[in-house]
This record gives sequence, structure tokens and C-alpha cells, in this order.
Amino acid sequence: MAKKQNTEEIVRAAGTGAPSGSAGQGGSADSLLFQFKGRPPLGKVLPLGLQHVVSAIVGVMTPAVIVANACGLQGQDVTFLIQVSLVASALATLLQLFPLGRFGSGLPVIIGTSFAYIPTLTAIGNEFNIATIFGAQICGGVAAIAVGFFIKQIRPLFPPMVTGTVIFTIGLSLYPTAIRYMAGGGNAGTNPAFGSSMNWMVAIITLLVVIGLNHYAKGIAKLASILIAMAVGYLIALPLGMVSFSPIGEAGWFQVPLPMHFGVEFVPSAIITMVIMFIVNAVQAIGDFSSTTMGGMDREPTDRELSGGIMATNTASGIFALFGGLPLATYSQNVGIVTVTRVVNRTVFALAAGVMLLAGFIPKLSAVLSTIPQCVIGGATISVFASITMTGIRMIAAAGLNARNIAIIGLSVALGVGLTSVPGCLGGFPQWVTTVFASSSVVIATVTAVAANLILPKDNPGGSAASGKTSTGGGTAAADET
Repeated sequence: MAKKQNTEEIVRAAGTGAPSGSAGQGGSADSLLFQFKGRPPLGKVLPLGLQHVVSAIVGVMTPAVIVANACGLQGQDVTFLIQVSLVASALATLLQLFPLGRFGSGLPVIIGTSFAYIPTLTAIGNEFNIATIFGAQICGGVAAIAVGFFIKQIRPLFPPMVTGTVIFTIGLSLYPTAIRYMAGGGNAGTNPAFGSSMNWMVAIITLLVVIGLNHYAKGIAKLASILIAMAVGYLIALPLGMVSFSPIGEAGWFQVPLPMHFGVEFVPSAIITMVIMFIVNAVQAIGDFSSTTMGGMDREPTDRELSGGIMATNTASGIFALFGGLPLATYSQNVGIVTVTRVVNRTVFALAAGVMLLAGFIPKLSAVLSTIPQCVIGGATISVFASITMTGIRMIAAAGLNARNIAIIGLSVALGVGLTSVPGCLGGFPQWVTTVFASSSVVIATVTAVAANLILPKDNPGGSAASGKTSTGGGTAAADET
């Protein structure tokens, strides 16, 4: 009881004073940066807000480009998908900063389109169409809102070992996408330049810039390593004739996204797949919210903040599916900025959201982003996908590798990766079975990990006790460190 009272006191203090270790640093204008509420001077807010924009912008637009290509979209449709991604990310961030009732965490976080859904989205898009993605996304959003409402009851189903296995599988399933993009996108049958030395040259140079900046640069150059690398790759691709500017000429200067541009279709098998993904990612978001409060406010998040944050993010995912927005999630790269700078003032994050919102209303800017060659995107994002995989490995290692955990992890990954690697292996079953269990390795890995964790006995005399004593949080500070 004393611990809960202490936490609540810290929560109340967070709205009126600086977090421990930050109060009193600098003058009153500086101290406001370390308080969630208050209005620091614009000169202080602007560079910090733009820092968050630079960190998030590539992650916001890249999933839109990948899904658009998987669904065969071209021209203005790709531009529109990027445009809505920017608008949805901005408004979802504002909802977190300024909660409406129970919806919103009231925490300094940035929300954006999520890489974790890409394997499932591309699988649904390849088999059906983009309208089916949005129909399934609406249902997934509703399911995730329920998770937020009952988070205390559902959380024990996803201990770090299970969540780490799922994240590890997500990373593995993204590698073919990255390699396909590095080779030029599509395949040898649809793209004559697929696998050409020119594509690989540009992709490798882009990757080398990312690696160099991540390990040798500091400050904004390191923070914006992927953005800078994509700019370098883009400039190299220009004289090679790999960039088409036709989408820019077709795009207008100002446009408000309208609903039902792509339509909505409800396919049961796609809905089941997406609901599983939304539930997993809703629980996983606990890691980012916890990292934000512990790193920037010196406390754990309250149940109200966790519940409100999950419900707000997934409400936005469901609503913006009607407009053409993709699933949303907290951005760990921006959580990392909070833990380093300890700047938690919501004005900083609101400014970042405002910049993304403005960019979302300018189709010309979205069109510029849509002209980035696929080999550049592949070279820049393969390191992101590798980071997702390693995050899963770290969580698995922290949970302990006893005989029980090894069996659960190994079986889950084997079935997940194995079933999707053998086309037609479930051909004797109804089509919906193939769609749910053989189109995305993440779904079968999740189902297997959760079921095995519930079924297998927890006491294993020959193993480590780590897995039995690890707290069930769905994530750690590195739960979604992409």
C-alpha cells in the first residue's frame, strides 16, 4: 500500500515539478523542459521537437511504401498512403499527450506506423487487397482496446520470454522483405532490374552509411543515421536514372485525407490474423510506456496510464483504417531520446506532432518520399529489422534459457518460420487455415508460445529459475527497440 501511495505521489509531482535528478538544472525556462506540463520558450522547444521528428519520420513513411508495393499501388495511391500515415501518427501522438477521458496515457511518447505489422500486412495484401487490410485492422483495433481495458488480467499471458520469442520471429520474417528491396523490389518476373549490380551497389552504400553513422557519429548525425543514409542513397540513385519524379508532378500542394479512399472489406481469416497481432503489440507497448516513465520521470507507469495509452493508440489505428492509415505503435527510438535527455515536456512532443501533421496535409512532400528507390529503402531498413531481432534475443536471454524456455522458444520459431517457408504445406486444409497460420510466421509463433507457456510445467529442477521469476511486463526498456 505504501509503495502504491508513493507511486501516486510521484505521478502527481510529475505534472508540477521536474523529475528526480532534473529539477533545478538551469533556470526556470530550462526546468520546464523536465516537467510534463508547462510552456517553455519556443527557442528551447523547437530544436528538441525537430529532433523527435527526424528520429520518427523514416519509420512513419517506410511501412506505407512497403505495404503499397505489396498491394500493387502506384502513383497517387502511394502518396495518399504516406500522407495518411503522417496525419494518423500526428493525431495519435496528440491524443497521448492530451487524453480524452480514459483514452490517452498523458505521457511524453511519439506514435507512428509500426514495422512489427509488416509481415502480416504484406501477407494479407498479397492474398487479398489493401481494403482487406483495413477491414482486419479495424477489428484488430477493437480487440486491442479490449486488451487495454483488461490489461491487468491479460498481461500474465505474455511474460518477457513469450514476447521476446514473438519479437524475434517478427525480425526474422522481415529479412526477406529487406533483401527483396535491396535487390530492387518485386521479383525477377515483374522487375527486369531485380538483383542487378546497380541496385545492390546503391543498397550497400546506403547500409554502410547507416553503420558508419551509428558507430562513429554523435548527436543529431547518429540520431538521424537512417534518414541521412536514405538521402545519400537517393542522391546516388538520381544520376543512375533510378528515380521517377512523375508522382511529384501529379500530387497537389494541399489535401485533406478523406475516408474510404481504399474502401474496407472484412475477411474472417484476415481478421483472425490481425487480431492476434494487435493483441501481441498492445501488450508489448507496456515496455515503451515503462521505459518512458522510468527513464524520464523516475517512476513506473500507473495502470491508468498503461490502459489509456494502449486504448488511445489502437483507437487511432481503428479509426484511421477508414482513411487509409496503417497500424500504429509507440516509437522506441523516441523513447530512447527521452531516457537520454530527460526532456518530458508535452509541448516538445506536440510540436513534433504538429510538424508531422502539417507534412501530412502537403501531398507534394509525401510524393517526394514515394520516389525513394526500393534498393535505398532496403539498404536503410535492414539494420532496423536486425535490431528488432536482437531485441527479441535480449529479452529471451534475460528470461533465462532453461530446458522449458528452450523448448517453447525453439518450437514456436520452428513452426512459425517452417510453415511459411514451405508453400502449400497446409494445402489439404480450408483456405482460411492457410491464411491464418501459413501466411505470417508471427501468428503461429505467437499462438504456439502462449499455448506452450500455459501448458508446460513451470517447475524444472534442471533449469534456471529466471524464467519463473521474471516479471510479466510484455517488454523491458528494449521491448521494441527499433
